[in-house]
Amino acid sequence: MTIKDIFGYDFDPKYKKSVAYFSMEFAVDQALKTYSGGLGFLAGSHMRSVYDLKQNVVGIGMLWKYGYYDQWREQNADMKVTFIEKGYSFIEDTGIMFTVPVHDSPVFVRAFLLRPKTFGSAPIFLLTTNLNENDEQSRSISYRLYDSTESTRIAQSIILGIGGAMLLDKLGLKIDIYHMNEGHSLPLNFYLYDKFKSLEEVRKRVIFTTHTPEAAGNEEHSFDLLKKMSFYYGMDVDAVKELLNVDSYMLNYTLAALKFAKKANGVSKLHGEVAREMWSHNEGICDITSITNAQNKTFWKDDALEKALAASNDEAIIARKKEMKRELFKLVANQCGKLFDEDVLTIVWARRFAGYKRADLMTYDWDRFIRLIYSTDMPVQLIWAGKPYPEDYGAIAQFNQIIHKMWPFANACVLTGYELGLSAILKKGSDVWLNNPRMYREASGTSGMTAAMNGSINFSLPDGWVPEFAKDGENCFVIKPADDNLSQYAKDMTEAHNLMETLDKVIRPMYYNDKKKWVSMMRRGAADVAPAFESGRMADEYYRMMYNA
Repeated sequence: MTIKDIFGYDFDPKYKKSVAYFSMEFAVDQALKTYSGGLGFLAGSHMRSVYDLKQNVVGIGMLWKYGYYDQWREQNADMKVTFIEKGYSFIEDTGIMFTVPVHDSPVFVRAFLLRPKTFGSAPIFLLTTNLNENDEQSRSISYRLYDSTESTRIAQSIILGIGGAMLLDKLGLKIDIYHMNEGHSLPLNFYLYDKFKSLEEVRKRVIFTTHTPEAAGNEEHSFDLLKKMSFYYGMDVDAVKELLNVDSYMLNYTLAALKFAKKANGVSKLHGEVAREMWSHNEGICDITSITNAQNKTFWKDDALEKALAASNDEAIIARKKEMKRELFKLVANQCGKLFDEDVLTIVWARRFAGYKRADLMTYDWDRFIRLIYSTDMPVQLIWAGKPYPEDYGAIAQFNQIIHKMWPFANACVLTGYELGLSAILKKGSDVWLNNPRMYREASGTSGMTAAMNGSINFSLPDGWVPEFAKDGENCFVIKPADDNLSQYAKDMTEAHNLMETLDKVIRPMYYNDKKKWVSMMRRGAADVAPAFESGRMADEYYRMMYNA
């Protein structure tokens, strides 16, 4: 298999340096269930822009038998986690099979290829252990994305990192840069160290993107367990600790990656600052810069709305937006039996369900929320959607609680099945895209970018990418954050109040009484989000700031 055969296109000369992009998930298309949420959405957009720009980048990922999970409903309408076997006729079996040591035993790995022309992306190799040559335990490594069993989760990283690097060598591809999208592929570095026998040689070749803005959220496991799992590719624990200059019981993936990499980046300017502060007390880490995440406009935009926005044709913008709302409302009616009105202000909160994202923030003052729900002079329609981790029972309980609280209201609902397809429909059909995480916890939060591309106005706390974009009252609405010195409870209540104040006193009156200003904000948001937050800019910056640096 030649380079020309793999890529099928000639590289732009300024992007000729060869890069392997390692990611546990890729959201390239709705049909390919190799993603869970934002990390995959980001990787998918990156790979699409790699194709658009004809960069010399190949993706390395995993082929998950059951994907992440399928989100359905129980008989009582609660969320149901279902694992359904996936099959794909559009990925190619390369015929390449090899073994990777896991727990001191050989595990067979087979490589499949997603060709560039299939979905308009970089070529992506997807690895599987679901093979007859393996026992059931080994086969299960590639069953479920982010398996909750600790040893399986570790094994997934070994297959991605070491298996991915082995595949590249077997293909004979000379790779200049190995890009770790998050720390999941950390074992890659031990393979490279075994190959080059020098930490400095590894550092010349590795860059690292971190997405987690708090120390507790970064994956870590005990040194001894990782040794038993063959995580270090033959090195013993003492040698690893000496190599990385660490003396602790647990190996933190992010800290180790920062010591292996020549350069690292956060995924927004604010996140870069948070990451530098978070890891600054550790010796031997690389420089941490920032490259703000972005999304591929070609994939996400609506062509008719794009044409109307480009022409500044307000009537056409309003008409197309109503058409897109009607498409969304068909889904609402089908799933929830509620008929929404295209003329009513529609607010969507949709992203991964996690405690810090505060899906239910606008309900904290229940009396005020009820007044909002029953308002007739300036009515609203509310939609929630998103996927909790399948074992995050707190987030699942919150999801179900919102389902039951919204059950009596004709103008509020919760949708299931949040993947690329539903995400796109929600962004196209919403008037307002709500994002209200606890401050400094959202590394980037890219969903608001694609919402703005589709004429949905961001309504957000100034976290993640938002401070780089926001012009309050011009291209978005900003929720005033609480004082950092307050208790967490006081912050939550203050920001819930500030959210509702802006909604009641600014957003609803503008939507119903000043349509010209509203459409002006739609146009300004769409104009400001691209190219600044389009993934072509991001893919180019990775070459200029990281790969070629």
